[in-house]
Amino acid sequence: MIRLPITEKMIPINGKTQLIGLIGWPVSHSFSPAMHNAAAQALGLNWAYVPLPVAPENVTTAVSGLHALGFRGVNVTVPHKQAVMPLLDELEPGAQAIGAVNTIVVGDDGRLTGHNTDWSGFLADLQAHHVSVAERDCLLLGAGGSARAVAYGLARSGARVHILARRVAQAEQLIEDLRPYLSQAQLASHPPSALANVTPTLTTPLIINSTPLGMTPNKTSSPWPAEIAFPDEATVYDLVYNPRQTQLMQQANAAGCQAINGLGMLVQQGAKAFTLWTGVEPDTAVMAAAIEQV
Repeated sequence: MIRLPITEKMIPINGKTQLIGLIGWPVSHSFSPAMHNAAAQALGLNWAYVPLPVAPENVTTAVSGLHALGFRGVNVTVPHKQAVMPLLDELEPGAQAIGAVNTIVVGDDGRLTGHNTDWSGFLADLQAHHVSVAERDCLLLGAGGSARAVAYGLARSGARVHILARRVAQAEQLIEDLRPYLSQAQLASHPPSALANVTPTLTTPLIINSTPLGMTPNKTSSPWPAEIAFPDEATVYDLVYNPRQTQLMQQANAAGCQAINGLGMLVQQGAKAFTLWTGVEPDTAVMAAAIEQV
């Protein structure tokens, strides 16, 4: 296990320190400061990542002041991922398609560019676990904000995406929103009652949970009914990472399936943002170790 000698190698903040941070409401629970500061420290970069609690009524003021305050960029978390979009000068295609921004880059000229690194972070973690998605059946549980990023990443990679959501209209809207950006995407929506019928039609599928079911403190809940068997050779990816071993993952392991939690996605999306700001690729192992020490 990597140990971080925080007290020995802490880079002092001075007049040359480059500022990055996280805007959200609240932000006190976030792992982002720990992992980004550890990444900068390991690289010897004079950068500092700070949490910035911004109430919803102050979002416009906060975003418009980033350049004036010398920030090079920020991450954006709930509830501001959609609210910041009209405040930016430019949106990269992924953020436009998903309809959410989780990273803002502040240019030297003050221009603000919005990115979404959730989808690419998700794909990067799948790759790290040697999970391929091209032309693969994928069953996505949920149609909320996280699901939008996952669906975009999967469809962009050529997967066949089945979205199973309690709110079918929300799933259908997600598909409609992605169509202009992914005209060849294979996307379909189903109600939860269709799970027993859809599951047998999937070949070695990737099953993704984007719902909060199973998250602390509701550790015993799961989006997968106990009476329905997992398809043969399925891989299960749970975006939940607290606890590290969710009820869904336990079910999957008991059925002989590969099971992955969402901690790697958290690290990878952060690494993508770090590179957008600094131009340098961070050590994701260092970032992951920093999270475990929080």
